[in-house]
Amino acid sequence: MPHGRSRRDPFRHARLSQGVSHPMNPMRVAVRFLAAALSFAFLAPSALAQMVARVEMHPFASATLTDQEFLSGERAGTPVMLAGELRLPRPGPERLPAVILVHGSGGVSGGVDAWARFLNELGVATFTLDAFTGRGLVSVSGDQAKLGRLNMIADSYRALELLSAHPRIDPQRIAVMGFSRGGQAALYSSLKRFQGLHLTQGLGFAAYIVFYPDCHTRYIDEEDVADRPIRIFHGAADDYNPPAACRPYVARLQKAGHDVRLTEYRDAHHVFDSPATKVPTKSPQSQTVRGCRLEEVDGGRILNSATKQTFTYEDPCVERGPTLGYNEAAAREAQKAVREFVMATLKPK
Repeated sequence: MPHGRSRRDPFRHARLSQGVSHPMNPMRVAVRFLAAALSFAFLAPSALAQMVARVEMHPFASATLTDQEFLSGERAGTPVMLAGELRLPRPGPERLPAVILVHGSGGVSGGVDAWARFLNELGVATFTLDAFTGRGLVSVSGDQAKLGRLNMIADSYRALELLSAHPRIDPQRIAVMGFSRGGQAALYSSLKRFQGLHLTQGLGFAAYIVFYPDCHTRYIDEEDVADRPIRIFHGAADDYNPPAACRPYVARLQKAGHDVRLTEYRDAHHVFDSPATKVPTKSPQSQTVRGCRLEEVDGGRILNSATKQTFTYEDPCVERGPTLGYNEAAAREAQKAVREFVMATLKPK
């Protein structure tokens, strides 16, 4: 597939999406996604052929948990109905590999949509998880306390359970791919402890594709991860989630014998893969924990390592005003690396 500014380049017209600001009950979620599915039915056949063979909207049950509840193994929480968009790249009875896409603090964006189309063109099904709309959220970028950061790990597990039962998806070839807050979820969803607490036994991701995650928290038993490859892609100039925090964690995982690699791209900022922000721009209200060092202790508490007190987003180490910006060269290199990794691990036909 070409990576230039051709008509088939899925990253050329990436756009930012908007969520809704009201809570969604299960019936409302189902109606909304049914309406979206019907809208695809009225597209011209040629337009559908250029996209994917089939689009399905799937509501599914999850729960809203505090980070302490998640870390303590609580699964009930506050029930919530979420949803996701499944794209099947071609018709027929064969089982396809799939990638679950987990968005960042701003919700599902055009950059995530572009990655879905990129993967579809490789013959891979995609499931774009919306962790916000069902919770009545649009964005948590300016107030990260609106949703526990570990919720999206549990949400991705629920999506994995859903896809593993789908007749067109091969349950042994499902990867997770996340961005920023979703990248953190994708990275730490690999922890065996978290899988034991929150994932149905016998299921697991085939691979982990992680973009610019936050690595500032040390979790108990965090070096005990699934025996599956992990690839992390980061901008060397990222001041939202600086890659320096990920380097020692990657080194510890490698020392433990795990197949994990961190790739950093020179002069690349946060969301370097999304053309929506063509010029590096400050995001004045976005919260970042780049100045924090956090650690999990017994009882599921996250401490500020400097104060030894329970961390909150009111702590002085929390800053605002990180930089967002597209980097075309880095984006192309990342696309090439993801393509090679997907072809090797998921083996689409």
